[in-house]
Amino acid sequence: MKIWPGNPYPLGATYDGGGTNFALFSEVAERVELCLFDDAGNETRVDLPEREALVWHGYLPRIVPGQRYGYRVHGPYDPSRGLRCNPSKLLLDPYAKAIEGHHVWDNALFSYNFGDPNSYNDTDSAPYAMRSVVVNPYFDWANDRPLRIPFHQTVIYEAHVKGMTAANPRIPEDVRGTYSGLAHPEMIKHFRQLGVTAVELMPVHQFVHDSGLTERGLSNYWGYNTIGFFAPHNDYASFGGSGGQVQEFKSMVKALHAAGIEVILDVVYNHTAEGNHLGPTLSFRGIDNPAYYRLVDGDRQYYYDTTGTGNSLNVRHHESLRLLMDSLRYWVTEMHVDGFRFDLAASLAREFHEVNRLAAFFDLVNQDPVVSQVKLIAEPWDVGDGGYQVGGFPPLWTEWNGKYRDTVRDFWRGEPASLGEFASRFTGSSDLYEIDGRRPIASINFVTAHDGFTLTDLVSYNEKHNDANGEENRDGESHNRSWNCGAEGPTDDAGIVKLRERQKRNFLATLLLSQGVPMIAHGDELGRTQQGNNNVYAQDGPLSWIDWDDARHHDVLTLFTQQLTALRARHPIFRRRRFFTGDPAGDSKQPDIAWLRRDGEPMTPEDWTAQSGMTMTVFLNGHGIPEQDPLGEPIVDDSFLVLFNPLPEDVTFTFPPIEYGRTWEKVVDTADPLLAGRKKSVKAGGTLPVGGHTMVVLRCRY
Repeated sequence: MKIWPGNPYPLGATYDGGGTNFALFSEVAERVELCLFDDAGNETRVDLPEREALVWHGYLPRIVPGQRYGYRVHGPYDPSRGLRCNPSKLLLDPYAKAIEGHHVWDNALFSYNFGDPNSYNDTDSAPYAMRSVVVNPYFDWANDRPLRIPFHQTVIYEAHVKGMTAANPRIPEDVRGTYSGLAHPEMIKHFRQLGVTAVELMPVHQFVHDSGLTERGLSNYWGYNTIGFFAPHNDYASFGGSGGQVQEFKSMVKALHAAGIEVILDVVYNHTAEGNHLGPTLSFRGIDNPAYYRLVDGDRQYYYDTTGTGNSLNVRHHESLRLLMDSLRYWVTEMHVDGFRFDLAASLAREFHEVNRLAAFFDLVNQDPVVSQVKLIAEPWDVGDGGYQVGGFPPLWTEWNGKYRDTVRDFWRGEPASLGEFASRFTGSSDLYEIDGRRPIASINFVTAHDGFTLTDLVSYNEKHNDANGEENRDGESHNRSWNCGAEGPTDDAGIVKLRERQKRNFLATLLLSQGVPMIAHGDELGRTQQGNNNVYAQDGPLSWIDWDDARHHDVLTLFTQQLTALRARHPIFRRRRFFTGDPAGDSKQPDIAWLRRDGEPMTPEDWTAQSGMTMTVFLNGHGIPEQDPLGEPIVDDSFLVLFNPLPEDVTFTFPPIEYGRTWEKVVDTADPLLAGRKKSVKAGGTLPVGGHTMVVLRCRY
């Protein structure tokens, strides 16, 4: 087969209409073979003829989309020096735009013989390995454009592509659990009614179901085990995995954009699926191990690991950084996604050992004209020393606010805590973000996420129940800050059931009316349960999927959530772009925010430090908003009172004097979600009994 010289850039397999250019980086390689596979699995090997700037490359005419391929890299194998080339292992292209099949776990995928880590295994891995696929880069995007919804108008919905629709009877069976299923009109209708503006998809980069799970009959359901940073995961494609997943993913994004919904990807750049020094040789390890992975200084057969997965990406090396940035740009420019949530983002800031907010990765993102313009969300921790970095990321970034989650959970379960801590979280966490010039939108607020209890389980279980995972309930977080309301798990006790529903509404109301950017975990609005399992990472089945039949029994919760997102969208007071100051603003004589006791008097320093009687009223001044609209006009809104009673007993609140407002109309009551109660308005100086474990929101009528 005649091969032309081709070009060293772009990396990967690039089809131009007449043929395909192949380019692979490897500084340590002595020879690189391109391996082409036909439909029957027969292999043809072609040496890449050129090496330029550490990139091996060549061009093959008449190689078209759908062509399966891989690489064999010849070079030194000396694990003690960090070198692990082994040409008997078929390797995935790190820049593959699509990947076909799954790895069949066999000793051939490993460069040593089981039982003897110091041996050398030269068994051909091709019969057991996945294949890279040449893709068709052309797609009719029509008028699709970035939505660029401002963060302060954003409501995020964390979603799992398969779990969202795998059990939805209103979705055609052949597309359930796929990209097409997520973009089905039924799902778009649900998202729009719910009021979310962005879906944050759990990992959709091609990932691997690791051998330990498959041997136990489980799978890597969550997908935090990436092997292809450019390829949409093939299991989520409904009409073929031989490149068709790229077109299907693009169609999904296009449909969601047409409905006004952005797409954010949860990305895992901190490690790969190749694991530690005993892991398989699938791609990066066999191409250029020291370039792609952090190796232990002094004994380079071992991997530096701050992710808990066996390895960490080498963000000190130019090629790893180029891979990461090329991947991000590709998903923005070619796949039209609107942002990224970076898993264990603190690990990307470890140029040496400590977390460094001025690391090269952040510099690259900050100056990149494409990536710097999309939504950037950090999971601001990893498992290494000093890895908990909430509030420690650069100004361009927003963060999953783990302190918000913990504080709000403690508040509503009645744990003694500082009211000042809760007040800060409710108002955007200025203590974490204001010091470096960031604003409330830096805080991605959440109470639940994929990792941990669902909202229903948060109010139904004191302990995790992870027996289905086969790890004797040792996995998962043991300190969940949950409260079962009086019984562990399902119960027929009407009083407990009623309290649990109210607690769920308390969490949702607090979340959606806090300053910052709210994130709802998929299915929480539908009463989804995982039966107390707080770590369903390996559970691809009914335990982790949304049960849409059961969801019909939670219509009140769903409607309540819709009402909250609508209230937030209508009223800019709940999504301010600047922090409260406590001072009078604009023409208003009242402060932009005031904190009052249940008797209507301002809170004293002693009230802020009290460990009991944690009730309070918050005054939000709609005439004290300092921002302007796009035309430069002042933004004026209604004023609101928010009454918090996390105590078990009823409490009577006295309303502040007339200077704050004459008459207050109830718009949210977590004890009365449909507002069927009689007393819906209160005059200045009047009183209102508020039930135990209840939050009430009132709007100033005049």
